[in-house]
Amino acid sequence: MKRFYKEVTATPLEDGSGWCVRLDGRAIKTAGGRPQIVPSQALAEELAAEWAAQGEEIDTARFVTRDLVDFALDAVAPQRETALTELLPYAETDTLCYRADPDEALYKRQLEVWEPLLTAMETRLDVRFIRISGIIHRPHPEETLVRIAEELARHDAFTLAALKMMASLAASLIIALAALEEGADAAALWQAANLEEDWQVELWGEDAEAAENRAARLAAFELAMRVARLAKAH
Repeated sequence: MKRFYKEVTATPLEDGSGWCVRLDGRAIKTAGGRPQIVPSQALAEELAAEWAAQGEEIDTARFVTRDLVDFALDAVAPQRETALTELLPYAETDTLCYRADPDEALYKRQLEVWEPLLTAMETRLDVRFIRISGIIHRPHPEETLVRIAEELARHDAFTLAALKMMASLAASLIIALAALEEGADAAALWQAANLEEDWQVELWGEDAEAAENRAARLAAFELAMRVARLAKAH
C-alpha cells in the first residue's frame, strides 16, 4: 500500500480521557474498527513514530507497537475476564517451578538463576509456589492462585496484553510480572526464561535458525515490556 498521509501527530483528546494518533488530522482506528485511544502521551508518540517512519510504501510488519496496542483494545479490553482466565494457567505451570533432579548439574544453575526470581515474587505477593523436580504437575496452594488472580485484576488492558505476550514467550507468569517492576532488566529476565535452552546450547552448540528465532522472540518480549511501561508513563 502506498503511503497516503503526510503529517503524523500524537494529540490529547479534548475530554482528557487519553491520547490518539492522527494522520493528516484524522484519528486512527484499531484493526477492529475501534477508536485507538491510549492512556499516555508517551505511548501515543511511540505509535506516531511508527507511522512517521514508514516510507513511500507502507510495511505493515513494522507496526509492532500498533499490533500490541490494537490487541489490547480489540481483544483484551472487551473480554477482560477471558484475558485474566487465560493468564492464570501460566502461573499454574510456571517454568521456574519445574527443576531438574537435585543431583544434576542443571539443577544448580536453575537454583542460582530461578530461585531469586521466585522468592522475590513470593515475598512481593505474600504467596508460596511449589517447586518440583521433574515434569509431573503439582498444584500450587489455592490461596496462591487467588492472590495472583487479584494481582492480575488490578492491571489495565495494555498491561494485560503485554503480560500475555511475555508470559507466552517466557513460559512463565513470574518472569512476566517481574518485567513490570521498576528497573526490570529485560536481558536478565530473558536469559532466565531461556536457561534450559542455553544449557543445551552449551552442551551441543547453537543452531543458526534457532538463534534467529530466539532474537525475534527477545524483540517481542522487549516490545511488550516497553508498551506496558509507556502505557503508565503519565
